Amino acid sequence: MRFEAFELALQLIAALRPLIVKLARLDKDLARQLRRAASSIPLNLSEGSRRTGGDRLHSFRVAAGSAEEVLAVIKVAIAWQYLNTAETASALELLDREQAITYRLIHGRAGRP
Repeated sequence: MRFEAFELALQLIAALRPLIVKLARLDKDLARQLRRAASSIPLNLSEGSRRTGGDRLHSFRVAAGSAEEVLAVIKVAIAWQYLNTAETASALELLDREQAITYRLIHGRAGRP
């Protein structure tokens, strides 16, 4: 069975890779933080897909938090002028889709857990 949220998270990592490479030349710590946060998304989604109840929701919430951290790192990198909005557009579009799917995993289609 295909887990769309997981597959999308892998696409996000692929889109972030060139940004991380560039960022690493300018700010290694910020690049490491982006790499860790991005990797956390599919890892927690995968773990959550095999759990039940509160454990499942916890893993999905951690993935959502990591997605928000990826967004914050990108915004910080743009603020420092390490990256620009044009080169981050594709990753941000994937990230927005990932956040929407993860939200639905946590809250259901009607906005309730």
